Amino acid sequence: MATALGFGRLQRVNLNDVWLQEAEDFTSWLASQENIDLLGEAVGLELFVEAQKDVDRLRASVLCKETALGRWVLVGTQLERADNNFLGQLITDAAGLPAVTIIWIAERFSEQHRTTIDWLNQITDDRLRFFGLDIELWRIGTSHVAPRFNLVCKPDGWNEKTEAAAPQNGALPVDEEPLSETKKLQLDFWTSFCGFVEEHGHRVKPTKPLPQHWMSMALGRSGVYLGAVAATSSEEGAPHELRAEVVIATSDAKTFFAGLEAQKLEIEVEMGETLGWYNPPERRTCRIFVRKPASLNQRNHWPKYQVWLLEKLEKLHKVFGPRVKQVDPISTSLNSLTAVASA
Repeated sequence: MATALGFGRLQRVNLNDVWLQEAEDFTSWLASQENIDLLGEAVGLELFVEAQKDVDRLRASVLCKETALGRWVLVGTQLERADNNFLGQLITDAAGLPAVTIIWIAERFSEQHRTTIDWLNQITDDRLRFFGLDIELWRIGTSHVAPRFNLVCKPDGWNEKTEAAAPQNGALPVDEEPLSETKKLQLDFWTSFCGFVEEHGHRVKPTKPLPQHWMSMALGRSGVYLGAVAATSSEEGAPHELRAEVVIATSDAKTFFAGLEAQKLEIEVEMGETLGWYNPPERRTCRIFVRKPASLNQRNHWPKYQVWLLEKLEKLHKVFGPRVKQVDPISTSLNSLTAVASA
């Protein structure tokens, strides 16, 4: 006979009972990476805390970056009902950033403020995006207080499970001209792959499928991300290729790569295979990858390609995710100079 389970009752907790002041309490709490991760889950972005700063007339804000795209994210926080002056100051504070996502958190939003955010998303392009979220605190009985972010406003067409893919090596966004047969093939492949990842993936989150040969995914650090590649060739009969890779596109990519390469033996043992370590002297971007020949025109092979690609991406995320957060390019560079001086 089954044992009866006792259920508790959810109880709403007043925000000011936990956070007395915005800057000293609420914003400081939010600025920890663990809590920014909770916010990122609510909006569908993987965020990395860059800085916390006080701004003239702005009560508090947290400055982050999207780990997949490397673009700025400004998070403004209010422990009360949203107001117009706060939104205006957020926009002022974001001035000068080439591309920025503004996330406005408040205790609650009026219909007027929801309409305003929707309007801003309609009249601005993808370089400026606005989200509005309210925050609640809950507990069951005497349990710890649990925060909950509720997505109130978002950019038009925003899918909480996907985000626009990051251009690599200066590539421009795909235009709206009629797609070639190759581009149609690429779009179909990534659309199918995204569905497979959403059903079977655990660590990686697919980005928006686009008619191009690559897709980027967050790895936990700005400028360092996972790349999924389905390379085709315009030449008839030329081989195609699948590739899962760690892409390092930071300003200090060479020393960052060296920090990972110093762990090469340990990394390859953990991966269970030999990796390609790509560090051309004439290019800044570095890559660490596994590859597989493919015949992408044969759609009946796509299921096995998807299994292989997801398996490798998941393994790369597991092996490199913790490491890319720990690598210190400055320390690596100093160690290299010391070794040269001692030789």
